[in-house]
Amino acid sequence: MRTVYICKSLISLSLKNSSHLNKTPISLFPLLFFSSSLETPIAVANYLNDRHKFSAETASKVSSVVKYVKRPEETDSILSFLQESGFSDTHLQRVIKNAPQVLSANLERSIKPKFKFFQDLGFSSSDVVEIVSNDPRILTRSVDNRLGPSILTLKSVFGSNMDDVSRFVKRYGRILSFDLAKTMIPNIEFIMKSCGMSWTQITRYVYNCPRLFLFKPTQIREYVKRVDEMGINRKSKMFLPAIRAIRTMSIENWELKLEVFKSLGFSEDDILSVFRRAPLVFALSERKIRAKTQLLLSTGKCDISYVVNHPFLLTLSVENRLKPRLRVLEVLESRNLLLKNPSLATVFWFTDDKFFEKYVLPYSDEVGELFVVNKV
Repeated sequence: MRTVYICKSLISLSLKNSSHLNKTPISLFPLLFFSSSLETPIAVANYLNDRHKFSAETASKVSSVVKYVKRPEETDSILSFLQESGFSDTHLQRVIKNAPQVLSANLERSIKPKFKFFQDLGFSSSDVVEIVSNDPRILTRSVDNRLGPSILTLKSVFGSNMDDVSRFVKRYGRILSFDLAKTMIPNIEFIMKSCGMSWTQITRYVYNCPRLFLFKPTQIREYVKRVDEMGINRKSKMFLPAIRAIRTMSIENWELKLEVFKSLGFSEDDILSVFRRAPLVFALSERKIRAKTQLLLSTGKCDISYVVNHPFLLTLSVENRLKPRLRVLEVLESRNLLLKNPSLATVFWFTDDKFFEKYVLPYSDEVGELFVVNKV
């Protein structure tokens, strides 16, 4: 309506001035173009709620970062393009919630090139949806300065095997936000040299635990120094897990965990032994360490030395493994159904299927329902 009004006013003005030939005529076209391109900004919450039926929770979160949608029709085009590319309503809300900048992006210059980049690498449409949904901020990254170099780096790590790169990116899409040439490559080279690992070993570890290789090289060297001080041999298979554990803790956190172990009855030698055998125990919270240790000791089937010799027990879930299996054993023992008392380490090491086959299936009338209920 506003455009029509402006047009009528300009035409009227032009007719009034048409007799004054000595004056420069007014050109309507620039003004008409300018007026037709104007859009009234809309509050983000109203835009997402009313225009696109986003959830109130998503609209509220986005509006705390972005107040207005300045060009609603352009933003409509972005959302339409994402829908046409296979994004569901849930995907869309995840993208906008985690990367509100997408609302003000340029579809042709910023959004579409990211999709073309992945498609040119051989990723399917569903792959791209998965990658972007897992890390929507990918849509805000530069293809030339970040995404492209990151893919090249991953190719150098995985031997240009695009199947491996594809699986890796789908699983850890956020890694493309890092400057891998300055973090991953120097860290891989340092750890290989320090630990005497083969390229095959290191790439397997990169695939399963990439975050370890994303720290600044100076930080990795500091973690290695701290692990050395714990007495773990660099060629031990526990060396990299020890680095993983150390990087989750500040010196203060480490001291707190030492105090928890000491309060439970562990000596300093016991604590170091646990760390050397199962360093990831120290990545647990103080609360979990205390709860799991107290549960194991309360059974009367093991003492501190048993836990020290089988520290993997502290890495198991209380609700999904420790308690259900202890309850099954308790019932079987109370009814004298076991010929001998099994080792707790063995019982807890079994997979769920193996435990079911050995301790539940033969006694299904007594513990079948109990194990299923607790397992769930």
